[in-house]
Amino acid sequence: MREPYQILSIPYRIIDGTPLFCIFRRADSKYWQFIAGGGENGETPTQAAIRETIEEMGVEPKNIKQLTCIAYVPAEVVAESRQQHWDKNTYVIPEYSFAFECDSDPTLSLEHIEYKWLTYDEARKLLKWDSNKVAMYEIDSIIKGKL
Repeated sequence: MREPYQILSIPYRIIDGTPLFCIFRRADSKYWQFIAGGGENGETPTQAAIRETIEEMGVEPKNIKQLTCIAYVPAEVVAESRQQHWDKNTYVIPEYSFAFECDSDPTLSLEHIEYKWLTYDEARKLLKWDSNKVAMYEIDSIIKGKL
């Protein structure tokens, strides 16, 4: 059963003091985004973020960190057939954001056709969704505060 929330998972690495973010180009619609998906069968958002990252990237995130920012997205991003157990008045669902430091390159799933490791400014220009940009801003600020 699909849970009524989305997750966003942001892989990053730091090279010579510069944060780089791994973005993914979707196979079906060709736009760029971070790893996204939803909870299944009672998973917590953190559990869903770990599972989705493994499924879409082939990497198990270590020390995944839940970010503060939460976006809301239209419930229609989830196939109607998967919403059958939700309250009929569910029009938007929360999107919880996570980030993790990653030292390996992804093995792409069928959901994506390519990936790129980019700086904040480069990734911001390509990302489609504002929620991805806001979450990247938060983890970029956290990283830079520690450097």
